Amino acid sequence: MQPIVSIIMGSTSDLPVMEKAAKFLDEMGIFFEMNALSAHRTPAEVETFAREAKGRGIKVIIAGAGMAAALPGVLAASTTVPVIGVPIKGMLDGLDALLSIVQMPPAVPVATVGVNGALNAAILAAEMLALADPQLADKLATYKESLKNKIVKANSDLAEVKYEFKTN
Repeated sequence: MQPIVSIIMGSTSDLPVMEKAAKFLDEMGIFFEMNALSAHRTPAEVETFAREAKGRGIKVIIAGAGMAAALPGVLAASTTVPVIGVPIKGMLDGLDALLSIVQMPPAVPVATVGVNGALNAAILAAEMLALADPQLADKLATYKESLKNKIVKANSDLAEVKYEFKTN
């Protein structure tokens, strides 16, 4: 099968964060690919990848990067495929990466999730894809319902926790 989502990271050291996106896409049955590309070390390859992504059937790119975090922006500059940036915590608790990704110039948008927010990036990608895929939309609805059920159960469990001055 052909991938429709591409997960790109600046280096494999970003994998512990980015694998959360991969696991969610896997759970949803969304075909994806994973690659390491560096805006600073392999700039020509990044631009080639971005220019060819749409023609290869890629519908959403999730790009994780830390520190200077140029990767999502460089990808977005060379494609019309939506790019979701994932700032990776490194220096300055990831604030440097967050600001590098979120502060894009006009006409080069990058949707940006929170620091180390690869799961949210995958959920956002799935929501984009679900606009044209009713089965995926149903899977997402089921997933979100399961989140609600976890909180309902947590409240039930908390009701059983006893403290001398607890009133509920």
